[in-house]
Amino acid sequence: MSNFLINTLLSHYPDPEDLINNLCWPSSSRPEIEEIEALTILIKELSNKSQEERFICKVQSVIWDQCMSLLKMISSADDGGKDLLSSVCGLFAVCVSTCQTDDVSEQVSHGLLQVLMTRDDANNETGRLDVDVAIEVTAVLLSSISYDRDIIFRTLSCTLCCVKDLSDSIVSKIIVRIWFTILKSCHKEAESEVLHQIWEDLLSWHQRDQTESVSARVLLCLTALSDHLYSWETSQNRPDPRRSQRFFRAIQAGLTHKDSVTRKRALYLLTRCVALAEIKKEDVFTSVEPHTDEILFRWMPEQQHLLREFWEDFALVLETLEENQIHVIRPVLKRIDVLVETTATDIQGGLFSPSWLLCVYQRMFHSENKAVMKEGVNHLLELKALHHSAFALAFSQFVIGPLMDVLAESALYHRAPQQNIKDCPELGVKLQIFMVNFFSSLPEENRGSVLLQIIQRLGSRQWCAVPLLFLSQALSCLPPCPLLGSDGLNAFREVMRCTMITHQVLLRGASQCFLLHAALCLTDVSAVSLDEIFGFLAHFRADESLCRGTALWKELCNWLQTNEGRFLLTDGDLGSSELRSKVASIFSYVQQRLNTFLAVPANSDQKGSLPDPAEAELVARAVLLTADLQKTRDEEPGLELLLQPLLDVLRRLSTNVYLVLHKTDKSLQLMLRLLQLHRRRSDTEQENEDVVAVALKTHMLSVVDSVQEFLLRRLSGELKELCDVERSELYLSVLRELVLTYSTVSWYGLNLQQNYIPKLTTHCLRILNEPSEQNPSVPGQVQRAVSMGTLALLCDMADQGVLKSQSEAMRSLHSLTDYFYPSSSSSSSSQHLNQTLLKPTTVTLGHPEDGLLLKDWGRIVAQFIGDQWTCLSFLQKCTGTVRAPEAPEVPEVLRAAVDALALLPGHLVLPVLDFMASVLPQVVQCEESLCVEVICASWKVVQALSTNPHDFWSTLLGFVRLAFDHGLLQLTEEQNPSITACIQQILSELMELAQVRSGVFNVLIQHCCETWLPAEGVQSDAVFSTALLHLDILTEACVYGPVFRRDQRLVQEVQSYVEQLGDSCAANTAVSSDNRDDQFPRVCALAFLCRLNPSNRLHQRLMEELVLRLLRKDAEISKSKVRYYSNSIQHRVKNRVWQTLLLLLHKLRPEFVSECVLSHVCEAGFCSNQASVKYLIEWNLILILHLNPSHIQNLWNCFSLEHEKTKTSICTFLSVLVHLNVLFPKLQEKEVQWRRAVEVSLQWCFSHNFSVRLYALLALKRVWELEDAHVLMEESLGGLTTVVQACLQQAEAMQNTGNAMKNWSRIQEHFFFSAFHPIRDYSVETIFQTFPSLSELADDEWIPPWKFESFVVFPMCAALPLKNSVRDLCELQPGDWIQQDKGVLDQDERWAEVQKKITPWKLSVQEQEPELMAQQRAARLGKLTSNLLVVASLIDKPTNLGGLCRTCEIFGAKALVLDSLRHSNDKQFQALSVSSELWLPMLEVKPAELSDYLQRKKREGYWVIGVEQTSNSQSLQDYTFPERSLLLLGNEREGIPANLLQLVDVCVEIPQHGVTRSLNVHVSAALLVWEYTRQHLGQNPAV
Repeated sequence: MSNFLINTLLSHYPDPEDLINNLCWPSSSRPEIEEIEALTILIKELSNKSQEERFICKVQSVIWDQCMSLLKMISSADDGGKDLLSSVCGLFAVCVSTCQTDDVSEQVSHGLLQVLMTRDDANNETGRLDVDVAIEVTAVLLSSISYDRDIIFRTLSCTLCCVKDLSDSIVSKIIVRIWFTILKSCHKEAESEVLHQIWEDLLSWHQRDQTESVSARVLLCLTALSDHLYSWETSQNRPDPRRSQRFFRAIQAGLTHKDSVTRKRALYLLTRCVALAEIKKEDVFTSVEPHTDEILFRWMPEQQHLLREFWEDFALVLETLEENQIHVIRPVLKRIDVLVETTATDIQGGLFSPSWLLCVYQRMFHSENKAVMKEGVNHLLELKALHHSAFALAFSQFVIGPLMDVLAESALYHRAPQQNIKDCPELGVKLQIFMVNFFSSLPEENRGSVLLQIIQRLGSRQWCAVPLLFLSQALSCLPPCPLLGSDGLNAFREVMRCTMITHQVLLRGASQCFLLHAALCLTDVSAVSLDEIFGFLAHFRADESLCRGTALWKELCNWLQTNEGRFLLTDGDLGSSELRSKVASIFSYVQQRLNTFLAVPANSDQKGSLPDPAEAELVARAVLLTADLQKTRDEEPGLELLLQPLLDVLRRLSTNVYLVLHKTDKSLQLMLRLLQLHRRRSDTEQENEDVVAVALKTHMLSVVDSVQEFLLRRLSGELKELCDVERSELYLSVLRELVLTYSTVSWYGLNLQQNYIPKLTTHCLRILNEPSEQNPSVPGQVQRAVSMGTLALLCDMADQGVLKSQSEAMRSLHSLTDYFYPSSSSSSSSQHLNQTLLKPTTVTLGHPEDGLLLKDWGRIVAQFIGDQWTCLSFLQKCTGTVRAPEAPEVPEVLRAAVDALALLPGHLVLPVLDFMASVLPQVVQCEESLCVEVICASWKVVQALSTNPHDFWSTLLGFVRLAFDHGLLQLTEEQNPSITACIQQILSELMELAQVRSGVFNVLIQHCCETWLPAEGVQSDAVFSTALLHLDILTEACVYGPVFRRDQRLVQEVQSYVEQLGDSCAANTAVSSDNRDDQFPRVCALAFLCRLNPSNRLHQRLMEELVLRLLRKDAEISKSKVRYYSNSIQHRVKNRVWQTLLLLLHKLRPEFVSECVLSHVCEAGFCSNQASVKYLIEWNLILILHLNPSHIQNLWNCFSLEHEKTKTSICTFLSVLVHLNVLFPKLQEKEVQWRRAVEVSLQWCFSHNFSVRLYALLALKRVWELEDAHVLMEESLGGLTTVVQACLQQAEAMQNTGNAMKNWSRIQEHFFFSAFHPIRDYSVETIFQTFPSLSELADDEWIPPWKFESFVVFPMCAALPLKNSVRDLCELQPGDWIQQDKGVLDQDERWAEVQKKITPWKLSVQEQEPELMAQQRAARLGKLTSNLLVVASLIDKPTNLGGLCRTCEIFGAKALVLDSLRHSNDKQFQALSVSSELWLPMLEVKPAELSDYLQRKKREGYWVIGVEQTSNSQSLQDYTFPERSLLLLGNEREGIPANLLQLVDVCVEIPQHGVTRSLNVHVSAALLVWEYTRQHLGQNPAV
């Protein structure tokens, strides 16, 4: 047809060029698609008839004028111009094939490749081709010309550069359109050459740059080319993936990639490679790379079966690991064991490289599910194959890298469910065993290098406290072996310097202990010098780990003693043999080090900053270690000889005024550290047994006078430079240590208090009272700062009780009152409050360094103000300076204190808070608004410090003493509404803070309990009465418990583990303990309650009001609609409420119990309660009736309520009847009560509920077995005796088979009905530890007796002992009879079948394509649906609806009808539906609209089928479902209403053979849906 038309046109236009011109369009206009297609046909037909040069030239002009201009127009078009692209490319292809000249192809190719190589925004310029168009045109060009090697390989080189930079979508177009076109157009040899170039370029790129982005791009390209790579064709240049080591490196990088698509590509390439090797049956292996002899892939036909099994298992494992559900992944671990065993068996054969196993583990390590990650870590740590030397070496770099990285995850260290709080976490134990086995398996020549790399890895990142602790402990478990030299000590030092930043001081100290132990065991002493050893020891803090008297200190001494003489000698140590032997001695080394430390040139600068105190720390520790080392050897202590240079300098301090300043500084620094470090001792040692400490104090005592005279002179006006402010801090620290150390020495103490302190005080006051300078100078201001600091130190020591109250020192300090509160006649009363230091002018600066130090002037001023408040606080406590509330200066002083809070940094506010705490109670009645201002300002300071653990806790305690002073606690809302409202608001905010920071509430409750009722001494009733005004604090403490944040709970559990290590971990001795346990508030409150005296009316009133509050709290929880599941916060609070009631029950008045408590307990028994709460309610009720037997009628009344109200809660009261033997001896009219018990029990034995029947049978049995029951039988029951006996016999006979028998046995063996005795086991231990553990309450709710003993002073009470006298109950294991028989599967059976799931698309499909309805999304997957409608509008439980949704989606129901589509957002619904709501249409029909909906569906031809048991119901097994079926499901409790039953065409019931006669609605629906599906499987479904 086209040929005919062309001939017709040529008959009218003989010249083809004119014809082409007529069909062409202007270059600036856009033609229609029909015009382009017409020109294409014309040129194609003409090319077959004419090849004239003029025609060829015209075709070339079409290429440049029409095609290229139109392509540029398409590139820049925003209005859909790209719809012309296909037509233009067709025209371009015809033109190019017509020309067939190299010039045209070269020019076009050059232009297109320039576009591909252009980056950034150049392609967006007007008049240029964009990348997409260029790719398409390039593909057309390559397919239109004959094979041109130059163009093809130039294009290939260009596109290989493009795939490294452009996006995935463009790279995919390049591969599909250009590379595939090239490969298709090439002959076999050329194809191999092209593949070889792509192969080499991609793998070389990956070898150079092994980042994740490169790996993903390389695998994208290789996957696209897989059909060409895995070909039967073989040639010299054709790449063979089976033989390429670089290819399998890329595969391994892809298998562990973070992107799931990349992982799937890598696995696809690997499985294709294995399949090709199996088909070709050739013996192949990868080429060996330089520096390694590892073969990544090998195939041997004779080992085909073994190889195929290995790779199939490997692929299965990696496929399954794509799932995130642990129950799907756990069975696969057995397959990993098979892979490991296979690899380990063939470790020398080279069939399987261990690096493939590392891919599996690394994939597990990168899992989003922490449970999967933990399984992977545990599996690797338990790997027995690592006991083989070659295998361990192959894994060594993986252990150093990925394993160490994943071990940094804190979540892995949570306790296993079966572990107690103080146990070492399961991972911590496994890590210790792994480290020992791994290093013992490594070749000896590799152990040192691997260990060094692991330690360096520890120092290369910031570690959290918990992982670092357990890794350090694992290293400390390695057997002693000289593996590390100087590099090892440097690596350990880097760990100490870089990673010890955690705020958990105890954990930080424990890590230091473990690291030091590891260093001592693993260091090669012949490779390190004593300089390096003592320099390394300087990084261990004395207040956290390395302090005297601990096991770690003794270990260090023994290690030094054992290795003395074996340390490396430095160049400075070499010399004569005599000198070498001296230096080899530790004593000689330390002596030389001390002399060097004190050696300061005489021409040193007499001014300047202090020397680095770290050197003094090092020398002091070395001196003490040497002294203890000599004591260990029972040698004559050489401490005096060792200290002689120091003592000589100190003796000359007071007499030699020309002593070099730096020398005095160093000597005082060393003296200070010696005095501080010598007292750090274990609690188990007595001071008088410590020879070294006694000797040190004795030697230092000989120079005390000289030192103190020097300090007196220096502090009395000699310090005048800015750098002297820091120097004064050293002097004051030395003075403090001297006073604390020697205050008990009589002559020293007398001289100190009668002469020294008065002199020092007088000098300081003289300086402070000097008139202010007109132009402030550095000397004047420094003297004032030093003087105020000195007075603050003296006041602080006096406040600690070091000075005697009637001494001259105290009188001199009391004279400070005249300075701070001068008489009004002379000056303003507040002129010395918050007085500041004026910044010296630059003119008065006297030293070059002063300019730099002035930048720190603000810190000096803040310290100066803080020192003032230290003095004021002391004066207020000792002399009550501010006394009269009506005095005008009191408000002014308080306002000054508020101003100070705003001025001072956090570490200086404590004296201000102490001062205000002393003054505030005096002015609450007359200055209420000021008091509110004071309290609010103080609270803001506490809140600001909440992230600063160093200052927060002391400030919080100071604030609590201020705001909750007994003087403020006694205020009432009527008298002081503003203050009480302020305190209540702050209390609320404080409790919120306590939820974030453990230990906050501990401070408050401990203070309040000690205020209301001190553990020692007697408190007045007036103070105790304030507890009644703040009962909310005590109530909150009674129900306070562990926080739910897993990170905080983990830290607390690990701290408990470290604490139970005791003295074996030096951190427990070095670090002062704190009471920040989450259970401390409850323990403190319970101890307070136990100390209450029932005979005291105030105590009795408090207990009764507290009990009523707790009962109201329980009732509120029971009535709330919040989910109440096991171990939820609601469950825990209810449990704590009833535990507290049990604790108080024996102290309460009988009248109060009978009138106010008993009815609440009975009412609580009817509520739905968790097992632990149920047992506590029952125990409370038993004890109440035991103490008040006359109220037994209340129990019988509980059985007389309507059955609808009781339901299964009647079991609570039947449980009480089981313990009738406890109540029976105290009951009046025993015959009547026993008969009533029999009748009640017998009545409930015929309940329709199986659980109730079991409880009733047990109660009947126990009542029947009561002592003297046989006498009562004959007198009370008469003929009913035979009926009861027959009932019990029949009950035993009916329980002979199945789960009924097991449950009957379990309920009789249950702890509450077997070992437990309500009276005998009434103890704190049973209430707070045994009962929670046996009722399977979370173990962080258990309070063991040791906490009551260690946290507080717990009173001994015969009525409520701390511990159980009989241990039977404590030795039982948790268990509950109502649990179903789970059975125990054989280990092999559990892992025999591997569950493989397919996740339908991704859950994000809804986000990606929100416009798609469920049917459309399902259709995308080719899913078929039936005509079955399931109507569940009468069902209201989300769990049932979620399960129904999943069932309907799986079996292809047409739709699920709900009463509200909001159910699909419910978490319980989604937990059961597992995303099936995305693929199943769901409709909303309200229950009130169901009638109209059913009638409409009946008109549409649907058959309405009711799932209900009626008199006319048809059996499911006999019923045939119509194709258009509508299943109407009834409500869980009421079934299908009568009005809807009239619309039902038929009711179908499920045949049953049991006693219960009732199935769960979801189960019933699932059975009918499946039966419908089964009947219609062969029919054509409706889509």
